[in-house]
Amino acid sequence: MAPYYLTCIEKFGPSRCMFDSNFPVDKQSYSYGVLWNAFKRMTRNFSATERATLFHDTASRVYRLGGARAA
Repeated sequence: MAPYYLTCIEKFGPSRCMFDSNFPVDKQSYSYGVLWNAFKRMTRNFSATERATLFHDTASRVYRLGGARAA
C-alpha cells in the first residue's frame, strides 16, 4: 500500500493528507498496531514536521479540533 499512499502525499503534500483508520471494522484484516506501524514505517524518511502534519495537524485543522501547529 505504500506506493499508493506515498504518491498521494507527494502529489498533494502533507498539509492536504492525513492518516486514519476504519477501526473496528478493519480488525478482521489486521490489527490496529500493525496498521499504524505501517504508516510510521512508510513515513520514516519524512521530516518531524511532515510526520506531525500527517499524523495530527491536518486532521486537527480539517475537523477544527484546535491545537493544530502552524503549517
